[in-house]
Amino acid sequence: MKFLHTMGATGLMGAMAALIVMLSVAPPPSKLVGYTASRGAMGAVATWIVLPSLALMLVSGLLAMTLNRAFLNAGWAWLKLATGVLMFEGVLVYVEGPMRQEAEQSAGALAGRVDPATLAASLGPERNTLWLLLAIATANVVLGIWRPRILRLPR
Repeated sequence: MKFLHTMGATGLMGAMAALIVMLSVAPPPSKLVGYTASRGAMGAVATWIVLPSLALMLVSGLLAMTLNRAFLNAGWAWLKLATGVLMFEGVLVYVEGPMRQEAEQSAGALAGRVDPATLAASLGPERNTLWLLLAIATANVVLGIWRPRILRLPR
C-alpha cells in the first residue's frame, strides 16, 4: 500500500508542477492555435495524470489505514486523510473541471463557436489553486515521513 500511495503522490505532485509550468508558458489567447493546443495538453494532463494519481493516492491511503490498525489511532494519519479530502475536492472542482472546460472553450473558439475574448479568465485562479494544492500535498508528504505524535486518539 505504501508503494502505491507513494506512486500516486509522486504522479499527482509532478503533474501539478507540470501544470504550473504549462500555465506559465501558455501563449496568450490572441495566438489561438497555440493557446488551444496548450490548453488541450493541460486538460489531458489533468484528466489522464492528475485524476488517476489522486485516486490511487486516496484509495491506497484509505486501504493502508484499514489494513494497519496503528494508523487508526494516529492523529497524523487522520490529518492526512482530512487534507486528502481537501485535495480531492480542490482537484475536481478547481483544477480538472476548469482545465477541461477551458480546453473545450478554446477548441470552440478555434472553430468559431466561442468568442476568444472569453478565454484565459481562469489562468490566475488555476495557477494559485495549483500552488495551494502543491503546498498541501507537500505537507502530506512531510506528515507521512515525520509522523508527529499529535492527536493520539483513545482506543
